[in-house]
Amino acid sequence: MVELDQIKYTLNTYRQPLIEVGDSLDLANKLERIDMIEHIMEESGFWDSADKAQGYVKELKNLKDVVEEYNSLKREFEDIETLLEMAYEEDDASLVGEIQEALTKFTDDLDEMRLNTLLSGEYDKYNAILTLHAGAGGTESCDWASMLFRMYQKWADKKGYTTQVLDYLDGEEAGIKSVTLQINGLNAYGHLKSERGVHRLVRISPFNAAGKRQTSFVSCDVMPDIEEDTGIEIDEGDLRIDTYRSSGAGGQHVNKTSSAIRITHLPTGIVVQCQNERSQFQNKDKAMQMLKAKLYILKQQENLEKESGIRGEMKEIGWGSQIRSYVMQPYTLVKDHRTNMEIGNAATVLDGNLDPFINAYLKWNSIGQTNE
Repeated sequence: MVELDQIKYTLNTYRQPLIEVGDSLDLANKLERIDMIEHIMEESGFWDSADKAQGYVKELKNLKDVVEEYNSLKREFEDIETLLEMAYEEDDASLVGEIQEALTKFTDDLDEMRLNTLLSGEYDKYNAILTLHAGAGGTESCDWASMLFRMYQKWADKKGYTTQVLDYLDGEEAGIKSVTLQINGLNAYGHLKSERGVHRLVRISPFNAAGKRQTSFVSCDVMPDIEEDTGIEIDEGDLRIDTYRSSGAGGQHVNKTSSAIRITHLPTGIVVQCQNERSQFQNKDKAMQMLKAKLYILKQQENLEKESGIRGEMKEIGWGSQIRSYVMQPYTLVKDHRTNMEIGNAATVLDGNLDPFINAYLKWNSIGQTNE
């Protein structure tokens, strides 16, 4: 049967890549580490240090998830082999559609796992904290920031990640002036580090009575959410701490109390904000955690190349500094200026279809690192 022969040939071309992905995941060491952590968890006094214990629990879950994901992929491959054998033995052409569907799912899953093997950076596995700031363009840019905010929330939903708004500032007339969003899930930072930079929108603005095309910009900063103690000590004299009323999607306490916190680290100029928690003290704790994480990263950056790899260079929010353009008129196109990845359907991208850009960046970035 020609169809079965073709499927069998295609499946066999993926046998070696499947083995190579397993090798790149370093499964043997992961299994050893799982065994070690499980023995540690059985020791008396394991929960004496709650933070340390939670760290082990989180690491164990992440390791088991990776191992199970690969084992599941192997099972998909073996199931297709079994279906092929059945189809040959019974000369059953009705199984062709089911086998082809299973093969398509397998190849998609393998491609995704291949890309995940590129997420080997020190911070890639962490949750991500993403901040958007409206730039040149006034109300139009604030509206653009709200569109990007929705896009990242949609993307997170598609990935099965959870989101939490840490800070939110409405635009003066419409949209969002700035927003900080925490995105929780394995490898969230590894994926979203590709989004760091300036995003440019070209469209006929609904806020322009003349109906002319307008260009606006929003900057996106992404950092890993480092929860554990980094050992960073901060001199209180180096901080300016401001309180302000919450704004926008902040919950039931919005605009009732001045519980939101803004911390400025004077020596570096780093500013962090949080308004999501119920009390001023909780907001301050979260803001301090964010600040320590940023300072820890800076401490590890011994040269500009390392800094660009983790936090990136934040450029002026305007012409010539964009990493990606979203064109709505006179045609629709989203283009990444680093990888040259393009998608003609801008609406699907704004609905959260970011994986093609993220995946292209991961491949592009890995090639760049290899050539250095």
